[in-house]
Amino acid sequence: MAEETEGNPIKMLHDRVLVRGAGPDGDRTSTGGILIPATAQVGRRLQWAAVVGTGPNVRTVEVGDQVLFEPEDRANVEIQGEEYILMRERDVHAIASGRNGDSDTGLYL
Repeated sequence: MAEETEGNPIKMLHDRVLVRGAGPDGDRTSTGGILIPATAQVGRRLQWAAVVGTGPNVRTVEVGDQVLFEPEDRANVEIQGEEYILMRERDVHAIASGRNGDSDTGLYL
């Protein structure tokens, strides 16, 4: 699927997924309201990001989905000053989408 990214046409190839950058790793607030500084040592933490483009061989992920992925398994790319992440479909751990109610689990593992 070709995706219009800030006026720049991008055509993803093969099984690639392009997501909008999840943002900088900064301070976070827990659900209980506790401020967790960026310097806090945490274990392996997965990230969510919005899909903005998919290649023709991607079977499960669609533009507009939120995907869960391992931050270490990514390639950062800057397009017209905005940060994006490029990954393979197999690097996606889960998908959050309104259409997940139509399937058994909604997860792609």
